Amino acid sequence: MADEGLAGADRRIVVVGAGISGLLLAAALKARGESVVVLEKSRGLGGRLATKRVGGAVFDQGAQYFTARQAPFRALVAVWRTRGAVTEWPAADTDRLIGMPSMNAVGRLLAEGLDVRRESQVVSVRREAGHWLLEIDNQAAMRAGRLVLTAPVPQSLALLRSGGVLLPDRLWLDLQALTYHPCLALLVTLGGPSAVPVEGLAPHAGPVRWLADNTKKGISAGAASAVTVHLEAEFSAAHYAGTEAELARLVLPVIEPWLGAPVLNVGLHRWKFSEPTTTYAEPYVWRAEIGLGLAGDGFGGPRVEGAALSALALADRMAETAHT
Repeated sequence: MADEGLAGADRRIVVVGAGISGLLLAAALKARGESVVVLEKSRGLGGRLATKRVGGAVFDQGAQYFTARQAPFRALVAVWRTRGAVTEWPAADTDRLIGMPSMNAVGRLLAEGLDVRRESQVVSVRREAGHWLLEIDNQAAMRAGRLVLTAPVPQSLALLRSGGVLLPDRLWLDLQALTYHPCLALLVTLGGPSAVPVEGLAPHAGPVRWLADNTKKGISAGAASAVTVHLEAEFSAAHYAGTEAELARLVLPVIEPWLGAPVLNVGLHRWKFSEPTTTYAEPYVWRAEIGLGLAGDGFGGPRVEGAALSALALADRMAETAHT
């Protein structure tokens, strides 16, 4: 398809991925006066800070909460709190934070004022005449002076590979070694109150990693309960292609003691790259000579805070090299 145009392309930064890393990075770069476009393949914002409505029930289907322990991230969260997008998990003696009115509120807040183009799936990136050329599914190609990939590392490497982009052998091997656990999330709607405690529950054995009642969290309203069930990594990998009905048959008997009410519906979401098994030795990758960066939880750590700190560190580094 036709190129979008070269006007400003030498200065434009394109960020691939509108998870917390991509949005924070874009906001930090824009605050420094940069021209930034964020491309996101899905309709949602915030990546795994995700929320889904099933009928009248509302589920935080990805990250259930996050913590803020380091000063730079605590400062960000303090701003989010003043904007009403974050509050404490409604249980005593916890440092958990949740989005309000649901977890995807954080992504929506971070996207304010940014040029975020949703449903824009990048299929290939390559170097051409000193610029980056991004091929986008069913859209015009886009040029950029600098490019940052914040998707899970295997997806980012696939984009580079498709465009024949070469990285130093050691770096490529190190990045290829970064793998992720999958996670299956069952979204269970009940006909009445559940027996899941308000603080959630992490069983010590079996296929279930985590149970949370979104109604008790204050995410979902009404008489029905909306329970998010995250399944263990090994079980998720073995049953990743399973249907809602198949997984319900395997999992519902296990969690029956915590349901407390009839099951009305079971939904399913597959997180292929839920959590990095290991992380890169540095909080980001930045190749100033070709204007290429990579950031995210595969670099900063497997939590929301780690992904955020990776983005902030890369933004600082890019600012240092912007005019060199």
